[in-house]
Amino acid sequence: MQLRLADIVQSLGGELRGDPQCVIEGIAPLESAQPGQIAFLANPKYRQQLAASRAGCVIVGAALADEAQQRGDCIVTPDPYLYYARLTQLWKRGLAAGTGPAIHPSAVVDPEAVVDATARIGPLCVVERGARIGAGTVLTARVNVGERCTVGERCILHPGVVIGADGFGFAPDKGAWVKIEQLGAVRIGDDVEIGANTCIDRGALGDTVIEDGVKLDNLIQIAHNVRIGKHTAMAGCVGVAGSATIGAHCTVGGSAGILGHLTIADHVHISSFTLVTRSIHEPGQYTGVFPIDDNASWEKNAATLRQLHKLRERVKALEKKT
Repeated sequence: MQLRLADIVQSLGGELRGDPQCVIEGIAPLESAQPGQIAFLANPKYRQQLAASRAGCVIVGAALADEAQQRGDCIVTPDPYLYYARLTQLWKRGLAAGTGPAIHPSAVVDPEAVVDATARIGPLCVVERGARIGAGTVLTARVNVGERCTVGERCILHPGVVIGADGFGFAPDKGAWVKIEQLGAVRIGDDVEIGANTCIDRGALGDTVIEDGVKLDNLIQIAHNVRIGKHTAMAGCVGVAGSATIGAHCTVGGSAGILGHLTIADHVHISSFTLVTRSIHEPGQYTGVFPIDDNASWEKNAATLRQLHKLRERVKALEKKT
């Protein structure tokens, strides 16, 4: 695939300083880009790489425009990283044009499912009875959308995603477990992206809901009756227990966990490996990670932590005496 700089700027905007006829054949990192490739520089701390870069064109902000122009062709834009993101989308559209049938021959689509004519269903996918797939949505290989579950428009579901498996619900009975049938579904909004092998369970009675613009990484578990607000993003291996409600524009770092029936406000940012054990009602950054240490020191600190309650009571008693 090839694009002239003039074509890129016509599609995405920005100020071109250089040759509009320069042909770009690929996108590459700044430090390794070759003359036929375009790169970007978003963080000024990497500006020392700019002069040495062999890229045919570099996307930069206004603060680095003059330096970039001295090196060669550049596109100046208020947000180089955002411009780069949109450029990758433009490039992907060009690469994917007209490839393969809308529904792969190996896919299984129930006659009672509704799949928009512009959706694409990849190899070995299963779309069960009563499921609905919206316009422009892409299901890649081995995606399973369970019965009565809905996926909105322009969504991307990566390989191995399972939408609508049973939630984990059992009632104890004399030392055994009695299954609670999961009678709800999963409702996914528009512009949602779900990473490989991520699972979103159907609700027990009501539905599990993923709102518009949510981005989920690989290997995430979303339990039954969870609700995730608009444009929230979660990194790999996050686990969200049943009936938790997560607000809009939140971020959750990799391997973090959120216990069931909690409420997380909008604009909350949870650090990696944090275990959320209480509701969070105010926006902000929250962290609950015990720092790594050499094992001997960690064991001593862990032993001390077990005594914290007793130490607290002793301090309170001493305070009363004084």
